[in-house]
Amino acid sequence: MFRVPFFFAPAVSLTWALLSLPCVADDVDFARDVQTTLARRCYACHGPDQQEGSLRFDQRSTLLSEADSGVAAIVPGHADQSELIRRIRTDDEGERMPPEGKPLTEEEIRHLSKWIDDGAAFQRHWAFQPVRATTIPEVADKRWCRTAVDRFVLHRLEAENLQPVSEAPTAQLIRRVYLDVVGLPPSPETVQQWLDDWNDDSYQLLIDRLLANPALGDKWARAWLDVVRYAETNSYERDGLKPNAWKYRDYVIRSFNTDKPYNQFVREQIAGDELDEVTTDSLTATGYYRLGLWDDEPADPKQAEFDGLDDLVTTTSQGLLGLTLNCARCHDHKIDPLTQQDYYSLVAFMRDVTPYARRSDLLTFNQIDLDPELAARYESLNRRRKELQKQTRKIEKLGIANMPAPDQRATEGPERGQVLKDKLHQYLPQDQFVTYTSLKQELSDLDSKQRKLPPRETVLGLAQLHPDPEPTHILLRGSPHSPGDLVQPAFPKLLGGGTPNLPSEQATARSTGRRRVLADWLASDDNWMTARVIVNRIWLHYFGRGIVRSPNNFGLMGDPPTHPLLIDYLASELIRNEWQLKSVHRMILLSSTYRLSTQRDEAAAQRDPANDLFWRQNLRRLSAEQVRDAVLAVSGQLNHERYGASMFPQLSAEVLASQSRPGSGWGQSTAAERSKRSIYIHVKRSLPVPLLSVFDFPDTDISCEARFLTTQPGQALTLLNSAWMQRQAAYLLERVQRDAGDNLRQQAARCLELVLSRPPRTEDVKQLTDLVHRLRQRHGLSETHARQAMCLVALNLNEFLYLD
Repeated sequence: MFRVPFFFAPAVSLTWALLSLPCVADDVDFARDVQTTLARRCYACHGPDQQEGSLRFDQRSTLLSEADSGVAAIVPGHADQSELIRRIRTDDEGERMPPEGKPLTEEEIRHLSKWIDDGAAFQRHWAFQPVRATTIPEVADKRWCRTAVDRFVLHRLEAENLQPVSEAPTAQLIRRVYLDVVGLPPSPETVQQWLDDWNDDSYQLLIDRLLANPALGDKWARAWLDVVRYAETNSYERDGLKPNAWKYRDYVIRSFNTDKPYNQFVREQIAGDELDEVTTDSLTATGYYRLGLWDDEPADPKQAEFDGLDDLVTTTSQGLLGLTLNCARCHDHKIDPLTQQDYYSLVAFMRDVTPYARRSDLLTFNQIDLDPELAARYESLNRRRKELQKQTRKIEKLGIANMPAPDQRATEGPERGQVLKDKLHQYLPQDQFVTYTSLKQELSDLDSKQRKLPPRETVLGLAQLHPDPEPTHILLRGSPHSPGDLVQPAFPKLLGGGTPNLPSEQATARSTGRRRVLADWLASDDNWMTARVIVNRIWLHYFGRGIVRSPNNFGLMGDPPTHPLLIDYLASELIRNEWQLKSVHRMILLSSTYRLSTQRDEAAAQRDPANDLFWRQNLRRLSAEQVRDAVLAVSGQLNHERYGASMFPQLSAEVLASQSRPGSGWGQSTAAERSKRSIYIHVKRSLPVPLLSVFDFPDTDISCEARFLTTQPGQALTLLNSAWMQRQAAYLLERVQRDAGDNLRQQAARCLELVLSRPPRTEDVKQLTDLVHRLRQRHGLSETHARQAMCLVALNLNEFLYLD
């Protein structure tokens, strides 16, 4: 074995009385097999928050001591003498534990018994420890391994006497890589070009080209937008627009395309306005704080303020740290060693963040002017305009008071301007009318001056802050009306704790500077959670699930890693490569593990039905965006234009009517704009696009750790019957007619070739041509409509909708 680079994280004093004792036997892993069972089934009554019978199942010492019953829960080395095992095995429902819910499974009981027989050693939860110095394991089949990733995977497979399946067919692998990296299927001609000169070197060249392709940002930015609950409206009844939210989306796309170091990416979003070098990008990044829900008429404004802060704590702790710190808002976390003080200490870092807006002022808090001097000129003109308008309205009011009743009523509606223009001079003294005319001329001059100014460029972000925020208190039961002890900004004890070095207060400061301290801690090489969480997210999108299946929860109630040493290796490699995410992408893509086929092996499936050990690649369906983008690409309609304001797909009147104010806030886009990739679709919280939502587009109210993967009738109905799909089938027919002429068999072959990115099989071509004949002969369709139906059927094939 040989050593690989690693980094050291600071030692942490564990105040939770978990004793670091030797590891349990190889076949029972404490973190994976024991601790998760105790947390899920026992902590509710015997955990940090409640200790019935004086038992705490998160503390070894109480398990070894006599409980209130006079009996110790466990006797190390003797499961058969342990009260815990007796109580979970008994048939007496009055004694059986846990008292509610289903009994423990035989496998859970076996793991607990083996653990006790082996000495009942506690280990600190894997994620609450620094990243370990990782030794790449030795394996028997070294030839199979292309990267270090393969060594970690194969080591576990060999330990279980399993073998990986064969590599995916080359054409299939090429299509998979295209869809995984840039989110679009390759043309059949592109696939053939690679096949003509295929070897390991050409595969590496393919990976390098795709990682440099700007389409990568369009695909991978969406994964990040899921995590940060990206949307362009505020929700609630009015669901008002968040101006310039799309610029944050474009910032994310650019960052992924340029391979911006992930630690810098984090710093810019948490404290882009407080960095040493503030740029347009870093200011745009603070739009992170403005993406959540905002109620413009809350029943309890103070509650709404802390709900907004909770949204930030939730998104930051889950999205960046993989911790459910939000569960400690009202009380100490019931499962993880996280306290209310930890929660409100993180809130204290962010107390200078203002609410999104005020109902009377929707822009001041959230729209940052990128040119302050130009903004000052605009503001000067606006102030003068308000003064002039106030004066003119006062004079108009005097004149209207002298008008007859019909004219007065007319000034209350849309005819006001015309009435004033025609008649005001008749009801004002001469000197007042001269003054009025002068004021109106000055207003006109102001408008002229403003039109000559350069356009005002603004971005969504932290435009105005509280430089001297209110003190932060622990809120009893989470109520903002019941403040408790005062807290200062501090890092969670679970991750090392410590008192941050906060900047001194400055009278001229626009913010506290605390978020910069938080950002530096989050992005530090010594923060062992940040790197782990992001490499796990990357793995998730290449294999359909993360090494940790619960990407937002690395705590005790989350799923333990199937390959804990691998996730630490990837995290240390990310940091060694200066946080360049593409280095992790490349390492995964070049591995033999990634290249495996999805074929089923009965022996492996019996031993590992969930494919925890990655003996094969997981079968994955295209995401909602990939389905739409792939259809556009195949039909020849995809507009590859990148960046810019969001576009609005055509929605039916029935869909628009689903809002509280039907059609409100849904704009009109040109046909070319509507053909852009799906990441550029306007995300309106109250009006999800049906084609995307039916394929599991996420809820944008909260951070989405991983999308659901459903198979349900609405998907088939949408793909077959929606007007959009019908149009795309017609476009696809036009394309195959251009490519293949009028011959039906050649059209069917070309259609399948475009849809599947490979030469079609003869029997498949025959099925399509037979379909056309049946539709004409039995159902009376015209030749054109029958051939359009042929194209529509091709777009509904599983081989098109799945990666493999």
